[in-house]
Amino acid sequence: MSQKTEIIDWLKREPITAIEALAHLRIMRLAARVQDLRDDGYTIRTEMIETPSGKHVARYSLELQ
Repeated sequence: MSQKTEIIDWLKREPITAIEALAHLRIMRLAARVQDLRDDGYTIRTEMIETPSGKHVARYSLELQ
Protein backbone atom coordinates (compact mmCIF):
# COMPACT_ATOMS: atom_id res chain seq x y z
CA MET A 1 0.00 0.00 0.00
CA SER A 2 1.35 3.44 -0.87
CA GLN A 3 2.00 6.08 1.76
CA LYS A 4 -0.64 8.32 0.24
CA THR A 5 -3.24 5.54 0.46
CA GLU A 6 -2.31 4.82 4.07
CA ILE A 7 -2.68 8.50 4.97
CA ILE A 8 -6.04 8.87 3.22
CA ASP A 9 -7.35 5.71 4.93
CA TRP A 10 -6.25 7.16 8.30
CA LEU A 11 -7.69 10.62 7.58
CA LYS A 12 -11.08 9.09 6.73
CA ARG A 13 -11.22 7.96 10.38
CA GLU A 14 -9.42 10.74 12.29
CA PRO A 15 -6.88 13.59 12.08
CA ILE A 16 -3.14 12.86 12.19
CA THR A 17 0.08 14.57 13.28
CA ALA A 18 3.61 13.87 12.08
CA ILE A 19 4.49 11.95 15.26
CA GLU A 20 1.39 9.76 14.84
CA ALA A 21 2.27 9.15 11.19
CA LEU A 22 5.75 8.07 12.21
CA ALA A 23 4.59 5.88 15.11
CA HIS A 24 1.63 4.19 13.41
CA LEU A 25 2.35 4.34 9.68
CA ARG A 26 6.16 4.64 9.64
CA ILE A 27 5.89 7.76 7.44
CA MET A 28 8.58 10.34 8.14
CA ARG A 29 7.63 13.18 5.77
CA LEU A 30 3.93 13.64 6.44
CA ALA A 31 3.81 17.27 5.27
CA ALA A 32 5.27 16.28 1.88
CA ARG A 33 2.75 13.45 1.44
CA VAL A 34 -0.09 15.78 2.46
CA GLN A 35 1.03 18.21 -0.25
CA ASP A 36 1.06 15.34 -2.76
CA LEU A 37 -2.52 14.52 -1.75
CA ARG A 38 -3.54 18.16 -2.13
CA ASP A 39 -1.96 18.15 -5.59
CA ASP A 40 -4.11 15.07 -6.32
CA GLY A 41 -7.24 17.06 -5.45
CA TYR A 42 -7.90 16.17 -1.82
CA THR A 43 -8.92 18.99 0.52
CA ILE A 44 -6.86 18.58 3.69
CA ARG A 45 -7.13 21.07 6.54
CA THR A 46 -4.10 22.02 8.64
CA GLU A 47 -4.62 23.04 12.25
CA MET A 48 -1.80 24.06 14.57
CA ILE A 49 -2.21 22.47 18.01
CA GLU A 50 -0.23 22.70 21.23
CA THR A 51 1.17 19.49 22.69
CA PRO A 52 1.24 18.84 26.44
CA SER A 53 4.93 19.87 26.41
CA GLY A 54 4.01 23.27 24.94
CA LYS A 55 5.25 22.67 21.38
CA HIS A 56 3.09 23.55 18.40
CA VAL A 57 2.58 20.94 15.68
CA ALA A 58 0.39 20.57 12.60
CA ARG A 59 -2.62 18.27 12.74
CA TYR A 60 -4.12 17.31 9.38
CA SER A 61 -7.74 16.37 8.74
CA LEU A 62 -9.62 15.43 5.59
CA GLU A 63 -12.44 17.71 4.42
CA LEU A 64 -15.07 15.31 3.11
CA GLN A 65 -17.17 16.52 0.20
